[in-house]
Amino acid sequence: MLERDRLVIRPWMLPMIVAAIALPIAAGMILQGPALGLAIGALAATAIVVIAVRMRPDEPIEVVRSSDAKRHFLVVASRPVDDPGAVGQIAEAVGAREDSGDTEVLVLAPAHDRFLDRWASDVRPAREEAQRKLVLSVAALAAAEVDARGSVGDADIVQAVEDTLASFPATDVVLVTGPPEADPAGARAVAELRRRLDRPVRHLELGA
Repeated sequence: MLERDRLVIRPWMLPMIVAAIALPIAAGMILQGPALGLAIGALAATAIVVIAVRMRPDEPIEVVRSSDAKRHFLVVASRPVDDPGAVGQIAEAVGAREDSGDTEVLVLAPAHDRFLDRWASDVRPAREEAQRKLVLSVAALAAAEVDARGSVGDADIVQAVEDTLASFPATDVVLVTGPPEADPAGARAVAELRRRLDRPVRHLELGA
């Protein structure tokens, strides 16, 4: 059952799920032998993984308490933040030309991995691409007089933000994504973070 774009498992559904997985495996083994049963078992295991991935917790995301009176901006770069318009909006929000000592800016680049790299457990291409996004983003912000540092995060945007907020006391979050058709994960992350965070979440959408 779907509620607010997330999967919700009711208690009465669990026996039905178990039966839906176990019965086809048993039937396959009876009708065609172990080979078919194993194949159906593999498909069932895949289904369980998909269900588990979609069962993301929906409680509010906790943010570590700040030890100072600064404003802390978390800029999440699903795309490189090198568009002049986006950089200008961030600089204006940060107030870079007023008093940079009153703000701290962290650029977070999720390490988006590809399907084959994930199966091969090779995270190097994803981390290298994330580092490239950080270099471009931090350099563009520096040119606009915004002093920022960078960090590479989890491939999942929401998880990357949640991990970061455990140690970075963000007062404002800015997500830089592509258009929904080119960056569907970014669009989903914006909606979820606005629902689960108790602080401003800005969204800057760059061209494809």
